[in-house]
Amino acid sequence: MTIFSIAPHSPFLPTLADAIMDGRLLGDWSRENPFWLSDVTIILPTQRAREALAEAFSRHPDFTGLLPDIRTFGGDEGDEEPFLPPFDAPPSLPAATTLERRLILSRLVAAWAHSPAGGQAFSTPPTAAEIFSMADSLAHVFDDLAIAERGPGELRALGDQLGPELGAYWQQTLTFLDIALSSWPLMLEDRKRADPSQLRGARLDRQAEGAPLIYGDRPVIAAGSTGSIPATARLLKALERLPRGALVLPGLDTTMSSDTHAALLDPEQSSHGHPQYHLAKLLRTLGASPPEVIELAPSEHPRTPLLHRALALTSETALWAEQRPEAETRDAALAGVSIIAARHEDEEARAIAIAAREALTNKQTVGIITPDRNLARRIAAELGRFGVVVDDAAGAPLFQSTIGRLARQILTLAVNKCAAVDLISLLRNRASLFGRSRGEISNLADDIELALLRGQRPAPGLDGVRAALAQHVIEPPKGAARRLNENHAPNILALLDDISTALTPLTRLIASPLIRAADLADAIVSAVDLVSAGAPVRGRDELQAWADEMAKLTGEGHAFAPAGLDAVLSALMQGFQVRNRLDSRKDIAIWGQIEARLMSPDLMILGALNEDIWPEPADPGPWLSRGMRLATGLEPPERLQGLAAHDFAQAMGNAKVIVAYADRIGTSPSLPSRLVQRLDAFAGEDAAKAMRQRGRGWIEAARAIDAVETTTPATRPLPNPPASIRPRKLSVTEVETLMRSPYDLYAKHVLKLRQLDPLGDVPDARERGTIIHDAFARFVEEGHDPTAPDAFEKLMAIAADAFSGLEAIGERRDIWLKRFGTAAEQFLAFERERHPRVRQRHAELKGRMPLHLAGAFEITGQADRVDEMTDGTVEILDFKTGSPPTPAMMKAFEAPQLLMEAVMTQAGAMTGIAAAPTSALTYVKIGLGPEAFVPSDFKAADGMPLMEAADEINRRLQSHIDHFLFRETPMPARLLPLAGQRFAGPYDHLARVAEWTQVDGGEDEA
Repeated sequence: MTIFSIAPHSPFLPTLADAIMDGRLLGDWSRENPFWLSDVTIILPTQRAREALAEAFSRHPDFTGLLPDIRTFGGDEGDEEPFLPPFDAPPSLPAATTLERRLILSRLVAAWAHSPAGGQAFSTPPTAAEIFSMADSLAHVFDDLAIAERGPGELRALGDQLGPELGAYWQQTLTFLDIALSSWPLMLEDRKRADPSQLRGARLDRQAEGAPLIYGDRPVIAAGSTGSIPATARLLKALERLPRGALVLPGLDTTMSSDTHAALLDPEQSSHGHPQYHLAKLLRTLGASPPEVIELAPSEHPRTPLLHRALALTSETALWAEQRPEAETRDAALAGVSIIAARHEDEEARAIAIAAREALTNKQTVGIITPDRNLARRIAAELGRFGVVVDDAAGAPLFQSTIGRLARQILTLAVNKCAAVDLISLLRNRASLFGRSRGEISNLADDIELALLRGQRPAPGLDGVRAALAQHVIEPPKGAARRLNENHAPNILALLDDISTALTPLTRLIASPLIRAADLADAIVSAVDLVSAGAPVRGRDELQAWADEMAKLTGEGHAFAPAGLDAVLSALMQGFQVRNRLDSRKDIAIWGQIEARLMSPDLMILGALNEDIWPEPADPGPWLSRGMRLATGLEPPERLQGLAAHDFAQAMGNAKVIVAYADRIGTSPSLPSRLVQRLDAFAGEDAAKAMRQRGRGWIEAARAIDAVETTTPATRPLPNPPASIRPRKLSVTEVETLMRSPYDLYAKHVLKLRQLDPLGDVPDARERGTIIHDAFARFVEEGHDPTAPDAFEKLMAIAADAFSGLEAIGERRDIWLKRFGTAAEQFLAFERERHPRVRQRHAELKGRMPLHLAGAFEITGQADRVDEMTDGTVEILDFKTGSPPTPAMMKAFEAPQLLMEAVMTQAGAMTGIAAAPTSALTYVKIGLGPEAFVPSDFKAADGMPLMEAADEINRRLQSHIDHFLFRETPMPARLLPLAGQRFAGPYDHLARVAEWTQVDGGEDEA
């Protein structure tokens, strides 16, 4: 028997090299010839393992300089195929690419999904992106069938066997799969392509058949494969049967009992998730049993049996109590194992990076394994803190790369018709140069944003921005945060023209009722080339390679409506990566599970050991249920969990291992992987605590790296500018600001800071209220009689004109205008009820009132309504779209606006109205609810007449003005905070309010 194994605790490739160099794997092959090693052939699973084995040979003390012939399974040169049996076989057709299969199969999926039978399987029709995703899943089913050497016949038999037991959905799915499996070979034949899985199986079988011819009696060693693919298992069997053939299995449990071996192969045991399952299957193919396999590891280590028992079959876990080793043996087994139990992903990545850096400092090599690409990027970023550039073997997904992000921004800009946020987002991308310098683009972006978009609402598209620019040059609008002149226009227009040119193919395509994937890719890449002209963008070659492959598939794939294109682009770019081209260190790498197989650095770090990440969920996919897969002869989805468990066991055999997981992934709690839980349970509570204690140091370092020893709490800002530069004029609305937060007046009038309007602001309920408010005021200003028969029509005409500026939200605008009719009727009813008491109405009445203080000072204001009453007094009304002040605030003089307007009216400071006392201050809520247009009187302090309250607020105001504005007194923020305030003030961020204060809201007093 020439089957060997290397236990997990022994470095696989160095041990393999030693066993070859000392002749244990060569039989009676002579090693006297100085070139004997070059006659040995070694076949490995991956190219990375091939390179690492060559390095292991180069380090061996007996190495003479000639390497063996090191190959990979299925990866031999094509020139050898014509010399393999059958010798008259025609040349193999090229394999269909992943993208080619995705597009071709999407036609089948789309045709089925939109058929009456297929439509019953979906609650809503699938989107284009979902169809591409389902096409990928269908391709995986084809791969599984090809690997298991099954075809349409098994599916038909399954339908006949389980037909009555299957639901309507699965019956329809089987019918479709039968059609798809029958059509797929014909579709490939038309394109002169071969299915990649079948091509790989045929190549492996030809290699198995031709092995005696290729290798003869020379040594050939197949190492590191679990033979999970039947064709690979047949090749391994053929190699093992050669005169000097040998197999070296990775981590076979040679102490496995015959009962355990039989249980692994028993379909009733559901043992597919066991780490030894695939090796047990391979031994059955080879006609061997575990005791017959020769162990090559030079010594025993207690960790290997501990891992085998911790990951045992479920039926054997009942024996854990008697199998658990003594404390001394257990501690020796786990001496080099540490566990990082982080609170979240950030902490996990940072702790891993610190542990890796420590090992590098000690001249050790580091391998980091994680199936989570997001965690891999986090770790690489954290290692960048220490100047360590690490090679992430998997790279970054093209869709999420720098060039992919630019492509998505361009696509979003075209889909959203150059919305303000999307336009500025693209211009702020450092890859958006349009053949200009970064500084020039930055200045132009500032001009467009601050002068044409902030505080304004131009018409949709770039034409709207052009029109806004033309109007701005003539007369800058009040909301503009920057002023432009005719000298700015040419450069801005040239940039807008370049953007339009880049987007034209995309916008034309999006305007079509149906599009195809290749046309979308061509339009996006052409736009990317124009937008990024002159910019060195990482991933450009990968994007171009994707586009070139898409171009070869013009006309392929289902036609779809141009909707949800971001998801479509994600689906089309699936499987394409951007590799790291930076010069990275050779002593550290980040691997996926496949790349890490057979590797053995000084320190192995296993990241993302969380449930549903390592191992991944056992998802059978949308086409076959788990039971249907088993009945068809396919492996269940747990087979991938078995491979993940085997990868875990192999990596855990490393001398020094760090296992890391996070208690929270994103915003959700997460559990440690079942593999870690099993290790904890078998090793015992004390061992679990000890492993976490060893990892505690890296967690503490991760938490401390950004921490500071002492923190000084932020204090309330107390600016104290010279009195001479403090404001000498306040509006009645700023009176309350002076009383509540003098800092806000400092920021506004001394620092001259103004809050920028939101970019791309969409009209909301607050703006609707303002428009309604203005419509009512205009009705009064124009002198319309609320009792006239045509009052409603006139008010609706005013409202139609007021709402006309909201073209961007046409449908919502029409709804708002229709609902205004109800508010108009309520307003007119309110006015008619009080009409007999009103002599004259005044809307938006402005006024100025000087104050005689230490220096000149002026109060200005604009009252919503001041009505002259028939009794010679006035009534001041405040129409509120929000809630009026509470009675408690009114009584405490914390709502001074209406009282100050009463003071100004009595002093004759309101334009167009004679001096008169105020008999009523009234709040009127605008809205559609039961409280709409129900007047609410101002609540003065108990027993205090209204004008006496007005005099009191005037006195308090003058005291505040004298104290804060005429003296060099600090101007604090939030001197009198508004209880229950749910929104930030315009200067709260500047004052760092959240760092030094907390306002608890209480119940309003009646």
